[in-house]
Amino acid sequence: MVRINKACSWVSILVVIGLGFSCGSNSQTDLNRSANALRNCADEQALTANQQTKIRRQINADEKTRQIEEIFRQKVRSGLNGNVLVAQKGLVLYKHCFGLGHFERNQRDTLVDDSKFQLASLSKTFTAVGTLKLIEAGKLSFEDTIQKFYPDFPYHGITIRELLSHRSGLPNYQYAFDDSMKVNFYKKEKPYPSNATIMHWFATVKPTPKAYNIPGRGFSYSNTNYMVLASIIEKATGQSYETFIHKNIFEPLGMHQTFVATTKNDSINHHRTAGYQWNRRIPKDYYDDVVGDKGIYSTTGDLFRWYRALNGECLLQKKSLAEAFVPRSFERKGAKNYGYGFRMMLNDLNQPEYIYHSGWWKGYNSMFWFSPKDEYVIIILGNKYNTTVYRVKELIDVLHGGTNEKMSSDDGEVEI
Repeated sequence: MVRINKACSWVSILVVIGLGFSCGSNSQTDLNRSANALRNCADEQALTANQQTKIRRQINADEKTRQIEEIFRQKVRSGLNGNVLVAQKGLVLYKHCFGLGHFERNQRDTLVDDSKFQLASLSKTFTAVGTLKLIEAGKLSFEDTIQKFYPDFPYHGITIRELLSHRSGLPNYQYAFDDSMKVNFYKKEKPYPSNATIMHWFATVKPTPKAYNIPGRGFSYSNTNYMVLASIIEKATGQSYETFIHKNIFEPLGMHQTFVATTKNDSINHHRTAGYQWNRRIPKDYYDDVVGDKGIYSTTGDLFRWYRALNGECLLQKKSLAEAFVPRSFERKGAKNYGYGFRMMLNDLNQPEYIYHSGWWKGYNSMFWFSPKDEYVIIILGNKYNTTVYRVKELIDVLHGGTNEKMSSDDGEVEI
């Protein structure tokens, strides 16, 4: 039997923004753009009763909701523990919470709308947009090299463009340093390394004689790319990654339940979940305080605001956002591709049919999947590792109709 959490409404047909909405001038490059303007851009906008009726009939909303509910009930039977939200053309078709935030607390900690989940690699979408904002503002350039900000970094010729598109050839920092590093650089008062620590390690140890590949030669997904981008953001702005992202993205968009893991704000602990592998709680990981590649906690509701902000062109110029969705991992034929911080599935015209990013980190799973053409978004956040998070084909079939293709993500298996 599937348990229904009373604290989280299991189905909600709500009225929200029309997704074609555009905010502000495309020439805007000011990082200090009015917070009210950004928030209004991402806010839910009321539709008239006639508009609601028309859209509900147009997309057959009631039947879609029924089918989506059954799909998620099946996922719960297969072990899904988490929060989900599915919306199309401005209507939230389905929103629900399944399970617990902390298993050891049992029924005292059922998931609610405001439960916060570690987004894992889905965090890269925020790092990419933050980087593109700084490029628009003239504080960064696509052709800037790492050495402009970190002169001692041992790998040369790598640009911000190559970091964004995973074409740098850099080794993954999680596997590049042996265990002796944890001992040699251990500090009792601060036992977990930061981005600055990892950048120092690269400069000091030079873990490999050269990058795995010549910069720009090929696509190779590596968390190091986005850890370095977050570090460059800090150098370019004189702010911590956490401060910059919160000030320029979270707060202006009204994403009040979204935090970087390194925050000292106690609000992050309100409804913060824990990650589990099977039924074992995963303790704080050695690399949990390294951010940019992961490290953002959020809710399904805030990610829905993120979706509306992206589709409403709230944060970036139209040209910049289009650049993010240009396929840049083109060596192998196939639909799977990567742009600047976003994965995508391409159609026959080599244009993005679906845009998404998945994530996995220490028990947490995430999926953020949307269709520009059919104006829908699928958001699934889990805190007990379960591969059903990545299986979205049935949902796509309900919302529009998918393919029988199957692909593997670097964060987990993604089926469509």
